[in-house]
Amino acid sequence: MSTDVKNYNLVARIIHWLSAIVIVGMFAVGVWMVDLSYYSTWYHEAPFLHKSVGILLALLTIFRVIWKASTVSPKVTGSRFEKIASKAVHHTMYLDLFIIFISGYLISTEDGRGIDVFNWFTIPGAGALFEGQADLAGVVHEIAAWTLIIMVVLHVLAALQHHFISKDDTLRKMIGASKS
Repeated sequence: MSTDVKNYNLVARIIHWLSAIVIVGMFAVGVWMVDLSYYSTWYHEAPFLHKSVGILLALLTIFRVIWKASTVSPKVTGSRFEKIASKAVHHTMYLDLFIIFISGYLISTEDGRGIDVFNWFTIPGAGALFEGQADLAGVVHEIAAWTLIIMVVLHVLAALQHHFISKDDTLRKMIGASKS
């Protein structure tokens, strides 16, 4: 949905920046924790935190998709190619996030145990749905995470290009400071 609004609404902006921080943090923690030794104090704590934050990010992302579909957004600026590329990258990032959420769930619940989210609630486990589930889902999870980070870098570079080279309001729209 798009009209002549100048900025993204406050809820959309908060979700965007919170998601950005969490996604980069989750990627960094994910890369760090795979090399932890069994004797590290973080060996059990890091995956618990990663899973808990991952579930909350999944819930936030579902809300984000619903919010985006039900509210107005400013028009995408730029050339026809830039508009198509913007939509493609955004859709790919959302798809990639859901691949990450599903594969993370499949890794974590292969043994039938649920995922405790900060001991607030538990997402029930699905158990082993297919042979080698955790290993295959782990490969998918890693590839999707790297793909997402590449998409994030492209997204940031495009925003900076719009701000510093094209000198348009693309970045300002997401901080609520559009000039036009």
